[in-house]
Amino acid sequence: MNHLIAPSILAADFANLQRDVEMINNSEADWLHVDIMDGMFVPNISFGFPVVKAVKKHATKPLDVHLMIVDPDRYLKAFADAGAYNLTVHYEACPHLHRTIQAIKELGCKASVAINPHTNVSLLKDIIADLDMVLVMSVNPGFGGQKFIEHTYTKISEVKELSALKNPNMLIEVDGGVDSSNALKLIKAGANVLVAGNSVFSAADQPGAISQLKNI
Repeated sequence: MNHLIAPSILAADFANLQRDVEMINNSEADWLHVDIMDGMFVPNISFGFPVVKAVKKHATKPLDVHLMIVDPDRYLKAFADAGAYNLTVHYEACPHLHRTIQAIKELGCKASVAINPHTNVSLLKDIIADLDMVLVMSVNPGFGGQKFIEHTYTKISEVKELSALKNPNMLIEVDGGVDSSNALKLIKAGANVLVAGNSVFSAADQPGAISQLKNI
């Protein structure tokens, strides 16, 4: 399959969020990535339900909602109701991960698990058959604009190898420090969904930056 591009609105201009969402609508992007942070699982705080609902009102692309929060089970239905197409929870935040994944699917959303840079890919072997996507964090979660962690290429390859055995149609997403300098290498390693924040929204030509990543 052709790879997907999911611009992250964490890097957007919050005072002009509708404008930036409409830019994504009119670009070659496939999804719109929404980072939810609670100030507990990660140090930062980002969006809540009202913002997700507002984004959904204007977005024509599916919302890829990444929950960087403790005890995400409390809020799965609320984010599904707010308009999430895909819900990603962190392996590190879910003591009953299988139950959480089934709950996401019962809400009608795609179900995804994210792993932090220190988390071993092998820990996914008992859940990977149930997933629609794995998100490999290529920075420590919580802030945009961080430096890409080079070990990510190996981790993506390991996820690809595991999925080939148990879930060959599963997507592999990468988030953090993605730009035109590493996109092709990430795709060759096995990633097929690229989240891009600063590399898109800091560009003079934002739709052009999306197009460059899409057509790498």
